[in-house]
Amino acid sequence: MTDQSPPPAWSPRDPDAPAGQGRSRTRQRRRRTGWRRLVPTWRMLLTAVLLCALLVVGALTAGYLLVDIPPANAAATAQSNVFLYADGSQLARDGEVNRQNVALSEVPRTVQRAVLAAEDRDFYSERAVDPAAMVRAAWNTATGKGVQSGSTITQQYVKNYYLGQEQTLTRKAKEFFIAVKLGRETSKDHILEGYLNTSYFGRNAYGIQAAAQAYYGKDANHLTTTEGAYLATLLNSPSAFDVITHPQSRDRALARWNYVLDGMVKKNWLTPAERAAARFPEPQKVRPASGLSGQRGYLVEAVKDYVTAHGILDEKTLAQGGYRITTTIDKARQTALVDAVEDRLISRLDPQTREADRFVRAGSASIDPATGKVVALYGGIDYTRQYVNNATRHDFQVASTFKPFVFASAVENGSRTQDGSPITPDTSYNGDNKRPVTGSRTPYAPENEGQTSYGDITVSTATDLSVNSVFAQMVVDVGTLKVRDTAVALGIPADTPNFDLGPAMALGTLQASVLDMTQAYATLADHGRYTPYTLVEKITRRGDTIPLPGRESRQAISREAADTTTSMLVSVVDNGTGTAAQAAGRPAAGKTGTGELDRSAWFAAYTPDLVTVVAVMGQDPDTGTLESLYGALGEDRISGGGYPARIWAAYTGEALEDSEQADFDLELQPDAYRPVPPPQPFPPTGPASEPPPTGRPTDGTRPPAPDRPTPSRPDGEDDGGQDQDGGGNGGRTDGGQTDGGQGDGGQSSAGQSDGGQTGGGRTDGGQGNGGQTNGSQTNGGQTEGGGTTSGFLGW
Repeated sequence: MTDQSPPPAWSPRDPDAPAGQGRSRTRQRRRRTGWRRLVPTWRMLLTAVLLCALLVVGALTAGYLLVDIPPANAAATAQSNVFLYADGSQLARDGEVNRQNVALSEVPRTVQRAVLAAEDRDFYSERAVDPAAMVRAAWNTATGKGVQSGSTITQQYVKNYYLGQEQTLTRKAKEFFIAVKLGRETSKDHILEGYLNTSYFGRNAYGIQAAAQAYYGKDANHLTTTEGAYLATLLNSPSAFDVITHPQSRDRALARWNYVLDGMVKKNWLTPAERAAARFPEPQKVRPASGLSGQRGYLVEAVKDYVTAHGILDEKTLAQGGYRITTTIDKARQTALVDAVEDRLISRLDPQTREADRFVRAGSASIDPATGKVVALYGGIDYTRQYVNNATRHDFQVASTFKPFVFASAVENGSRTQDGSPITPDTSYNGDNKRPVTGSRTPYAPENEGQTSYGDITVSTATDLSVNSVFAQMVVDVGTLKVRDTAVALGIPADTPNFDLGPAMALGTLQASVLDMTQAYATLADHGRYTPYTLVEKITRRGDTIPLPGRESRQAISREAADTTTSMLVSVVDNGTGTAAQAAGRPAAGKTGTGELDRSAWFAAYTPDLVTVVAVMGQDPDTGTLESLYGALGEDRISGGGYPARIWAAYTGEALEDSEQADFDLELQPDAYRPVPPPQPFPPTGPASEPPPTGRPTDGTRPPAPDRPTPSRPDGEDDGGQDQDGGGNGGRTDGGQTDGGQGDGGQSSAGQSDGGQTGGGRTDGGQGNGGQTNGSQTNGGQTEGGGTTSGFLGW
């Protein structure tokens, strides 16, 4: 009988193999077919883990053996930085190193613990390095939660004393191994002492002793707990948390100071009662190096802030020195700006006679709109006397210089009025005083300057006169969020203080810096094209060039929106509150502004090839309190069309003296300018401290405003009033009407202005009758020949 054949698909059995082995191998081969063959087995995984562990241990062992503790680096005795003008000539040298080492025993225990509470609370109990913290910091940095170091105090000391601040993997690896060795070979007290003596605290102070002198004028062994906590706060961000030089950062600095003290309580280094009794210790004023006197200190600090804010170098790296920084500052234009401020403002101050003159400060910035380069900057009278840079500070309202952004946003977004009319320069708005804004959830009825009502008035004329009620309504018609977006696109930082949404934003309640406003107006000047400003042309160190961030231009708003806004600002200079700018002898577009309670006066203007913003500010030099400018320079008021506009004209004329005159090349909004009848203003409404003008003009001229403002007004400005040259834009009355300003001949018998304006005709209580101008008498702003003059009082 023959053997039966095995069933189909059965594997022949090996008679020499153990029972079941053939089936086991078959099942195993079936499990490892297809994609399963790509999955590693547990044996492979275990082998890989062991190999990785062996490699890591080997690398760590090799690193520990190969990396020695080096001698102190050259940065432990930092070098000076050299700052150059754009032409390569030296601007300033950033001082010598300020350091004096002290023993740990000379630093009060509570100050030591304040530093630990701020930087490394488990310093005495932890190892020299914390790998988990380093991984966590790397992950947070990579995922956009902010740059974090994850370094222990030991690692920070190694970086400060033995290595450098450069952010490279090589430096980080060396830091790791040196810290491990140092932790094994050196005591914790020795490391903490070294850390306190090498850390940078700002104000060019290296080490706790230099910091104690720089901020509190005392030795380290006399520091109190609260003072030590503030110095510990500075370690996180030395200059930014200096509440004297950066008052806008006070809230952040106080929050960090409180964090330090709360940490001391958690570690039982401070009792709750002592914590409750703690009060913030105000540091003393900055004592700048004599080599940074005049404008040099302001320029150096502005450049350093730019370098650190844009991530070119961090503050500690820059503080090590050895850098040659070529700035964008044009030496000739810088001199012209300083001379203009000195001649038109500073030289006329008399603080011995007029108390208000003590409060007067000035700030200015000038940008080439085609390149974004800052060519001139005025920070204050002298860096060694007034250390806060008035060109970069953020604590004064920009007032009506914000209004052009509202209109630009209206054109950009195709906005319409409440009745559906497109918003153009010729769109009619109701310009009555205290007219309630419609369409807003926030009730608002702003005052016009002098509580003057205008009835129906065009947007262009409302811009010339800076009518608050018109722009408060317009910002609601456009949408406050859209206006904010437009302002940010033009160059106003989104985190600007008091950049709040609401009808009042149209009147410039935000606190942008002079430099920020110059950036935004530069975008308008360049037909809506935004080019980020820069203060730095080139940075080198030991022959190596430090890379600078890219500055790509972009179209922020349409050319139509920017150019139509420019055309209205040309009218402000030609016919409105900015006529003093005509003295520059160049086509110009600009806007005046006066902050709340007359604490600041602004003039922001540009020619086709140069943008400059000038602000005159009021601040008590002793207390730092913002002050009104009433009575300063012998004026009832300081307004944007007065001293700021005259400074602008003097500087611009000098800065562009050797360049060809250029006219504006504008592409306007369709149907932008249709002929419209002139506005007919009404007498002031509501209670007023001054009598209304005697008579109402019937010839189309603008009305005058009362001499004194209402202190509680949200905004307001005039055209400058009377000055020592014979008058601002039309002179000023003591309760009556001005003389009308500019006649046909440009000069009156009573005085001469900068731009051919009359300055006479002032009366004490009634209506100015004007001066005789080459045989043609002005009366209330109108020449006998029938022409309307430009010498009215606006704001």
